[in-house]
Amino acid sequence: MEKIKLGIIGVGSVVREIYQYLYYKSAYSDLLEIVAIADINEEYRNWFGNKYGIKEKFRYVSYKDMITECDLDAVHINTPDDLHFEPVLYSLKNGLDVQIPKPTATSIKEVHEMISVAKQHKRYFGVDFHKRDDPRLIELKNRYKSGRYGELQIADWWMVDALKVSDPNYTPRFFASPTFSSDNSPASFLTVHMIDSLMMVVNLKPTFVQAFGYSQKMPSLKPISVSGFDLIDTTVTFENNALAHIITGWHLPNSAPDLTVQSSRMICTDGWIDIPVDNGGFVEIHNEGHLWSNPLFRTFEDNGNVSGFGITYPGKIFESILKFRNGKISNEDYMNKLNPFETGFYATLVLQGIEESLKAPLRENNGVKIGKEIDLKELIFNEIGEKGLDLY
Repeated sequence: MEKIKLGIIGVGSVVREIYQYLYYKSAYSDLLEIVAIADINEEYRNWFGNKYGIKEKFRYVSYKDMITECDLDAVHINTPDDLHFEPVLYSLKNGLDVQIPKPTATSIKEVHEMISVAKQHKRYFGVDFHKRDDPRLIELKNRYKSGRYGELQIADWWMVDALKVSDPNYTPRFFASPTFSSDNSPASFLTVHMIDSLMMVVNLKPTFVQAFGYSQKMPSLKPISVSGFDLIDTTVTFENNALAHIITGWHLPNSAPDLTVQSSRMICTDGWIDIPVDNGGFVEIHNEGHLWSNPLFRTFEDNGNVSGFGITYPGKIFESILKFRNGKISNEDYMNKLNPFETGFYATLVLQGIEESLKAPLRENNGVKIGKEIDLKELIFNEIGEKGLDLY
């Protein structure tokens, strides 16, 4: 097999911003044959179908019809974050390999079942946490692993988006669904990125979570208000009792110098590391404002191709799917790809811990919820049972 016959489920904002380039204008495009697309949104089906010459008969409303009627090897599932579970299981059970963007799911019970079904049906299941391919984080991971900094004690990682990402009143709307911001949160959209990146660097399991949620800006939006959080500050305790503050939000003024403002700091027993993630590119001043550009994430090249770690990580997953289908991945490597770090189980564990923390706040005032501390081992036991404690 030289190419993956791919069906795409969902061609909305994440495809517009990233994956269209992966499919058609990247070093990985030759690995893919885009057979069909499925999306319930007619506007999105047509913009993608028209732009890339997908015939009408291969533009589906139902992903199940697409899977039934088309000769596919794999699917790329780009549904809203809270709608990954059913298409993932349906695809795996129908013999297809699967890639999805982060977060894997909204609960560890769902992630556990996805992993179990992938193993049961001997299918490849990959999750795009593209920050894992950021060369700065890869270098930091290797230096930390060498013992250069000693042991993690305290970490502060933050990632805050401009308001236009979450504001349903912004034109053109960043997400197709006007309820995206109320159906999701900064935790599901951003915290999972940052906690996954930190865990990649330090290779520590989370044990406790406590969240502070701020809901002050979003309810004030007009004419459509959002009953959701502006900002979430999450304290994560790791198995060595190190603490991390993961601060994420999506309410910065749209005059922010980038769509996402982010940075990180780690204090260890033998070192202090600042990770100025925003400083990977250059600063420009022009009529649109004083802006930052990060070509490490996405670079438009002279030949028309697009590169950067936003492209390479999901591209490498497709490379692995092709190798898997050609029998070139060992069983050991296959099982390693389904471990709880790779599949985002621990990132989802933190995400669910945040949600459980804020469901029953210790105190609430002026739109601020101070959540209770959640024991993540108890959460695993309650969701999956005794076997979960053995597996995770």
